[in-house]
Amino acid sequence: MFFQHPSFWLLPLVLAAVLGFLAAIVARTRLSKIYRHRFTESRRERLFLASVGFFTTVVVVRVITLAIHHDFGPFHDVSLRGRHIHHLVWGIILLLLVGYTWLIEIGTGVLAVSQWSGRLTSMVFGVAAALTLDEFALWLNLRDVYWEREGRESFEALALFGGLLAIGVFGRSFWHGILTELTPRSRHSIHSPEHGGPS
Repeated sequence: MFFQHPSFWLLPLVLAAVLGFLAAIVARTRLSKIYRHRFTESRRERLFLASVGFFTTVVVVRVITLAIHHDFGPFHDVSLRGRHIHHLVWGIILLLLVGYTWLIEIGTGVLAVSQWSGRLTSMVFGVAAALTLDEFALWLNLRDVYWEREGRESFEALALFGGLLAIGVFGRSFWHGILTELTPRSRHSIHSPEHGGPS
């Protein structure tokens, strides 16, 4: 099976090492206090961790694929009986696992389960999204166009999803303000005389 191939485990191990290193830096330095102070709401923290997983994975995967393409270092394609196993396979497997854990309400904030499961599944979701969208052009065209002109579609998909994650993390208060302004009841209370609005 392809999972017995040593190269199959190289990408997950590199990603786990990089993300573990980033987590250790935050946990063991003064950043830990800043992190706890800034992420009091679990939904915003989950979006942030998904973003960290996503952007880290994009960088790591692109570095590894460039190394493979230029035959540099210990990195090689994973193959099974001559069939190339693309990294979107990892992404799909991880998306299924994270989706299942959220279906049984692990890591969603619904149950009083420890926070680490929510943090872990959020980061893994970001990793899985990056692995899958990095080969968006492959599953759109149903052929390997990673290094061809059509491969640009993967960059566009990554940029769109990355932007969506960033909006969720950094634009929450702005979007909340717009929603509040558009709600008729809140507009009435803002403009009522006791709130200093026009009478």
